Amino acid sequence: MFKLLYKNNKFLYLNAYLIIKLDIKMKLTITFLGTGTSQGIPVINSSHPVCLSEDKKDKRLRSSILVEWEGYTYLIDCGPDFRYQMLRAGVKKLDGILFTHEHSDHVAGLDDIRSFVFKQGAMPIYAPKRVLDDLISRFSYIFNDKNKYPGAPSVISTILDEEPFDLKGMTVNPIISEHGKIPVYGFRFGDFAYLTDVKTIPEKEINKLFGLKVLVINALRKEAHHSHLTLDESIEIIKELKPKRAYITHISNRLGFHAEVEKTLPKNVFLAYDELVLEI
Repeated sequence: MFKLLYKNNKFLYLNAYLIIKLDIKMKLTITFLGTGTSQGIPVINSSHPVCLSEDKKDKRLRSSILVEWEGYTYLIDCGPDFRYQMLRAGVKKLDGILFTHEHSDHVAGLDDIRSFVFKQGAMPIYAPKRVLDDLISRFSYIFNDKNKYPGAPSVISTILDEEPFDLKGMTVNPIISEHGKIPVYGFRFGDFAYLTDVKTIPEKEINKLFGLKVLVINALRKEAHHSHLTLDESIEIIKELKPKRAYITHISNRLGFHAEVEKTLPKNVFLAYDELVLEI
C-alpha cells in the first residue's frame, strides 16, 4: 500500500521498497510594480528625451515585483514608490516582503506597510542580517517593541543566509551577487529568478540559475557602470544561462527609448515595463 507525503515542494509516494518523486509545478504570477533605477523615469528636473517621452513604457517607478502563487502574495523590495504601486496594482493582501539590499530605492517605503499591518497583523520580512540591521537603524520605531508608537507598523523578521527557505510551500533559493562593494540578494522561485542591482555573479551562484523559464535581470544603461550591469553585460549572462525568456529591469533613462531598445534585443530578451504581468 502506498502512502502519500508532502515535503520540500514535492509529493513522495512511499512504500517499503519504492520512492517515486513527483515535482509539483506551482503557477507563478509576476507583476512588475516598477522597472526603473534609483531616480525613476522621468528623472526630476531632467530634459533628457526619454524623460520627456509620452510612451507609457518609458515611465518607470523604482524597481519592485510581486510574486504570487496559490493565493499568496509576496513583494520583492519596498521602495519609495511602494504606496502608489500598491494602489495602482490594487493589492489587497501582502503575505511578506523580501529585501535584496539596503539602498533607499529598495527599502524607503517600509513605513507604508501600515495599511496591511492594521488589517493583517505584523508583516513578515526577509533579509540578510546586514540589511536587517540597516532597516532597524532607519526605522527604529518599527522595530522598537518598548514604548511603541500606536500608529507604527510591526514586522516579524527572518534573517536570510545562503540556504534555500520555504514560503508557504514554495522553496526560494537566494542568489548572492555583487553590487559594487556590497552583496545583493536575488531570488529563484521554481523556474523563475529575479536579479536586480547586479554587477558580477560568482560562479557558484551562476550554477543556481540554469534551467529557468524566465530570468529577470538588471541593465542600467549601455555605458560602463561601477555597480550595475550594462545592457551588453546582461545579454552575455542571459546567453550563458539560456533561459527560455529574459526580461531587463532596473533601467535608467540613459538606456534609451523602450520601443527602440527592444528592436535591438535577441528574440528571447525583452525590456520589462511597469504593470507588465507574467504567468509562469
